[in-house]
Amino acid sequence: MHIMDGALSQEVIIIGSACAVAGLGWGLYKLGTDQHGLEKIPAAAVLSATFFVASLIHVPIGVSSVHLIMNGLAGLVLGAVAFPALFVGLLLQAVFFGFGGVTVLGINLMNIALPAVLVGMAFRPLILKASPKKAAFLGGVAGALAIALTTLCVALCLLLSGEAFFVAAQLVFVSHIPVMVIEGLVSAAALYLICKVKPELLQTVSHGKTVQTPLNNLGLKS
Repeated sequence: MHIMDGALSQEVIIIGSACAVAGLGWGLYKLGTDQHGLEKIPAAAVLSATFFVASLIHVPIGVSSVHLIMNGLAGLVLGAVAFPALFVGLLLQAVFFGFGGVTVLGINLMNIALPAVLVGMAFRPLILKASPKKAAFLGGVAGALAIALTTLCVALCLLLSGEAFFVAAQLVFVSHIPVMVIEGLVSAAALYLICKVKPELLQTVSHGKTVQTPLNNLGLKS
């Protein structure tokens, strides 16, 4: 899923980098101002490490390879904080292992973090009102959808960089269909476990008060 240095046009790289800076600023702002921001730092570290390790394991498919990302789970738990969390993982991969690259760091961050935040915004309110089993199902859908959106973002970046990447853009989506299924299953299992063991990871704050949801019935204290 990582785009390599030299593959994209300068225009795409510049726009993507500018958007990535805005995303990082948003994530850091939420981390510092949200009542639960500091409490999310350990979760951000764990999910950043999860992304780092999972995306290092490449599975060959034809002339290319695929890997897990776990950005859907990051978006559900962290919200906008997924931007700085995933940025750390991408930066370390680029510096130490040469995955992706420095010039396309912003593009890779947007392709992975933006879908994470979007599915988090869409599914998190539904999960907060759901039972653990339904939350697991919604988390699975969110995990698969995050991968689908990421592949579409990667394909769009390739298409905007030239018609020569048309076939590659198509292959990106098709080759990641198995990844969507696996990420959906893993995200579902993770959400079920979170709801049973540490539901406060999914709590939000509205006007200074903890939102009351069915998850509070699992023993969560405000």
